[in-house]
Amino acid sequence: MWMYLGLLAALFLGLHNLCKKHAVQGNEVFPVLFGTISSGFLLLLPFYIGSTYYPEYMIKMQLHITTVSCKTHLFIAIKSVIMSASWILAYQALKHLPITIVTPIRSAGPFFTFIGAIFIYQEKPNFWQWVGFFIIIFSVLLYSRIGKKEGINFKKNKWIFAIIGATFLGASSGLYDKFLIQNLALNPQTLQFWFSFYTMGILLIILSITWFPFIEKRKAFIWRWSIPLVGVLLVLADYFYLKALQDPEALIMLLSAIKRSQLIIAVVIGGLVFKEQNKRKKLIPLAGILIGVFLILYT
Repeated sequence: MWMYLGLLAALFLGLHNLCKKHAVQGNEVFPVLFGTISSGFLLLLPFYIGSTYYPEYMIKMQLHITTVSCKTHLFIAIKSVIMSASWILAYQALKHLPITIVTPIRSAGPFFTFIGAIFIYQEKPNFWQWVGFFIIIFSVLLYSRIGKKEGINFKKNKWIFAIIGATFLGASSGLYDKFLIQNLALNPQTLQFWFSFYTMGILLIILSITWFPFIEKRKAFIWRWSIPLVGVLLVLADYFYLKALQDPEALIMLLSAIKRSQLIIAVVIGGLVFKEQNKRKKLIPLAGILIGVFLILYT
């Protein structure tokens, strides 16, 4: 069951990436990011209010936000710091690179997760799941060669390094999620609510230094319908992902790889919407990723 929850997370994550590309195009990155996180927080706020005044009803709906200790708050705040850094790098890169290059590089996240899952959690997939995992990694590497045909030098372009750094931090957060969900026994909505709360605080500090004092930057900001939609889709994607992690048998390295099936949305639909180059050639490594996901799911 946890594998299929991972596929649901991938579906909403793919739609989230498309909306994110629309939100940041020619726009100020930090207020866009704050707007998306705030939207996700507002979506979760009724659950927190309901959990405070009608706990029995929220427990029955399995949407209860539990009370957590100060120590647990600290652990959640650490996740907020990690993901804030990852998102800042990712949004800046997305603003300057094609979505069909950014999304596949982000798909290298399973490689970093793989290292952590083996050495931290001692996860042991079967033979065909190993094969599927490495097919996904190999397919992602093919995208870098296609990217060079779009005038992107993977060794000199600073936005490439930004998206690689974002990918590493995102993978680290994924490994950390397993600790938060399984070791600290947090439910998804509790983790999401307080994570959004602390991330909003971090971004407000950044905005107070880099955006609020500068009138020209404030005027340059463009409000788009895709900004709140990004936050809503991210909450949905993370909810299903964290629900999958609640299963004691869930393997974080395979769950991370399954989420890469979001590429079918980013490459096929995103390539058409944003009219990016080499769409047909990008379908070849995309097929490899889908084969890898199939091997993970059905072997």
